[in-house]
Amino acid sequence: MNLVIRQYADHDRAAVVDLSIRAWTLVFASMEAAMDAAVFKHFYPDWPTNQQQAVETVCAAATNQTWVALLDQQIVGFVATTLHQASSMGEIVMLAVDPAAQQQGIGTALTQFAIEHFRNLGMRVAMVETGGDPGHEPARQTYAKQGFRLMPIARYFQAL
Repeated sequence: MNLVIRQYADHDRAAVVDLSIRAWTLVFASMEAAMDAAVFKHFYPDWPTNQQQAVETVCAAATNQTWVALLDQQIVGFVATTLHQASSMGEIVMLAVDPAAQQQGIGTALTQFAIEHFRNLGMRVAMVETGGDPGHEPARQTYAKQGFRLMPIARYFQAL
């Protein structure tokens, strides 16, 4: 596998948005099954549009650093990070791999790249958040393999 990771550029936007929608289709289906229907519809009335906007915002934010993974010169994944200087912590804000390219170590490579980026900038802690539903299981496995430890947090919702 000839994987190249390079800095995100504005011309990557459409490819990154498209792959993220494909990657999160199963995740959002899993979240919908795990949540009360009214709560899901409240938070995600049009999840593809919301996700597109979220990806575009994260990739364009001056406070974030974003990289894309290319396999055979095609964008197959991306990772966006931010730094919390006051706490010497680097955060993986968003990471996605195209479903057609999953199970090839691309998520692991992007995670390792982000961790090394944090180390090179003198960060002392790395953090990432992900969902606890079945759709996020591959992400949880990737992060655990890289040495991240789960902090048990419970978040409850109720439709009113």
